[in-house]
Amino acid sequence: MFYHNIEFRRWAIPLDRLILILVVVIAAAALTVWGGAGLLAGFAVNPMISIGILSIRALGAYLVFRVVSERLNNLDEDHYDNMEN
Repeated sequence: MFYHNIEFRRWAIPLDRLILILVVVIAAAALTVWGGAGLLAGFAVNPMISIGILSIRALGAYLVFRVVSERLNNLDEDHYDNMEN
């Protein structure tokens, strides 16, 4: 089979990492649909409460974005530079 090819194995992604990526992507899609459905239902019941919930979710998304961007841009705290595969 082609799995014994050294070039293929160098670029292949491990199965556990692939499954982790798929689980995270599917969970993010499910949370997006769930959050959108909740906002839509909230606007039907009481628009002011939904605007408050939307602002809280926007603040949470902004905080997550800032934490991730700080982690990716700070090279001093990168503990994974010297790790071997």
